[in-house]
Amino acid sequence: MKRYQIPANGFLSISTNAFYHVPYTRMGNLGNPDYLNTLKNTYNNFPQHKLQSAAQELRSVLEEDLPQIYQTLEFPVITVCVVPRAKAEEAYGVNQQLFRTTVQAAIAQLDSFLDGAKHIRRHTNTYTTHLGERAPNYINDGPKPYQGITLETCEISPNVRGKDVLLIDDIYTPGVNIDEDAINALVEVGVRTVTFYAVGKVDR
Repeated sequence: MKRYQIPANGFLSISTNAFYHVPYTRMGNLGNPDYLNTLKNTYNNFPQHKLQSAAQELRSVLEEDLPQIYQTLEFPVITVCVVPRAKAEEAYGVNQQLFRTTVQAAIAQLDSFLDGAKHIRRHTNTYTTHLGERAPNYINDGPKPYQGITLETCEISPNVRGKDVLLIDDIYTPGVNIDEDAINALVEVGVRTVTFYAVGKVDR
């Protein structure tokens, strides 16, 4: 696991401490966390055994990294939130929310973490940035990232107010600004602190 900083920009009012597990290079490359793509299960067509294997890989990573993050941050309790998927909550089946449910399963076994994985819930479709405009058999509707998109397309639980939050996403891609905007939304609704963690990080 490595530490870095997400700099402030038009989407993010303050620079934010962040961590990631491994570089995300490209699907199929040696050492790339391909299981993250499996867990997206965009077309809902992966067999159950492959999804379960991918979830176990993610869980192992989380159980390795999260205790280290806890020791580094030195907060008594950390509330874990998850960046929601691009489409509204009801657009996804259970097997397309396995990233979030695996995060929940991992933190349930770890002391000093609170489950806030559903504290940010998407109610309005947004553009799925990793697929592009020509994804076959996929309606990629909704706006592309803009400043304030999280607050306008998501419901954020008041339970985050005053909390030390670890915001988790599967892949961080500089320049897309979805994660930056989600961090900023948490700041705007009154979290005490927010730290970011991604399993994979694209280097640009």
